[in-house]
Amino acid sequence: MGIDNYIRFDWAIKRLLRDKANFSVLEGLLTVLFNDKTTIVEILESESNQQHDDDKFNRVDIKAKNSKGEIILVEVQNTRELYYLERILYGTSKAITEHISLGKSYKEVKKVYSISILYFDLGKGNDYLYHGQTHFVGVHTKDELLISTKEEGAVVQKYPAELFPEYYLIRVNEFNQVAKTPLEEWIQYLKTGNIDPDTTAPGLSEAREKLRYHDMSPEERHAYDEHVNAIMIQNDVLNTAREEGVVEGEKKKALAIALNMKTAGLPVDMIAQMTGLSAEEIATII
Repeated sequence: MGIDNYIRFDWAIKRLLRDKANFSVLEGLLTVLFNDKTTIVEILESESNQQHDDDKFNRVDIKAKNSKGEIILVEVQNTRELYYLERILYGTSKAITEHISLGKSYKEVKKVYSISILYFDLGKGNDYLYHGQTHFVGVHTKDELLISTKEEGAVVQKYPAELFPEYYLIRVNEFNQVAKTPLEEWIQYLKTGNIDPDTTAPGLSEAREKLRYHDMSPEERHAYDEHVNAIMIQNDVLNTAREEGVVEGEKKKALAIALNMKTAGLPVDMIAQMTGLSAEEIATII
């Protein structure tokens, strides 16, 4: 295990953080992310809360309460899937529908916060944290729609964003700076598994006490080591595929350039020198 004395978050959230005694770690992450004191009420059981390494939908649903006393559903995903947007959308839909009983009023629908911790390169963007909400904006007027509803006999106005799911995408690989704020310390832990011994970030000081690698039983350590090895193998496979893709792309580019040079009547030795292709490869170009 080297110098990494703490259990990775993607393992901990499946095995250890579901225990009520360890809620303070997750509460710290939610509090830092929402910038609002968040308390976990319970971990909600659902068909999706599987604990197998090979599960297809690894997520944890959390019933939590914010500083206003409002009940919210929090969905935490650690995803490496390519279809991440579809998976996130499906996850929030499941979180809503699984926790409203059949026959109940739509009034019982709770707001969902979807937190996706992404351990893979994700599109273009320079930040390690992205946040999205649903807003209805006038196509011509550009004003935001304010909905009027009746609640307990009174007219209440609310913006759709107050009810529709919110999405947080944490791009772990994009974090490459010295951790100075509680949020940055959390991202550093998510990425590296390392925690500053002097941290005061909510949840991380608790994590140092509750997520020590050597506190696990031999059986747990073996399963954890297998999990980390599987991740390393997966990353090697992805990196190899990416490198092979780059090499193949460069080869196609060189062949295209060589074709243009050959069409222009340049000698084979010059084409070989300019493109790095062999004389045999150049001879096969039509």
